[in-house]
Amino acid sequence: MSEPFVPMEDVAKHFSISVSTVRTWIREKHIPEDAYIKVGSSVKPIYRFRISDVESALTLSRYKEVTASTDQEVAEEEEAMNNIQSLESGYEYDLDEDQ
Repeated sequence: MSEPFVPMEDVAKHFSISVSTVRTWIREKHIPEDAYIKVGSSVKPIYRFRISDVESALTLSRYKEVTASTDQEVAEEEEAMNNIQSLESGYEYDLDEDQ
């Protein structure tokens, strides 16, 4: 038997969040369109979800955020190291000179 589709209120209850947070997740694509069914007009649509699809989507969304953040930090560190190396190579050190 397949998992039933549930209303937005059940999704909110399952994740202990507000219904407006679920709407925000939909709007910001944290929950992709293939994770729910949308019925009705664009003014007041009705959504139905499979909890497992939402969990999978949120896990993937979070993984992408963490990976992107880590990639950004690595790129910034590499740029800083390159800047330091550029500065160091621009200076000539004369250690034999009497001070």
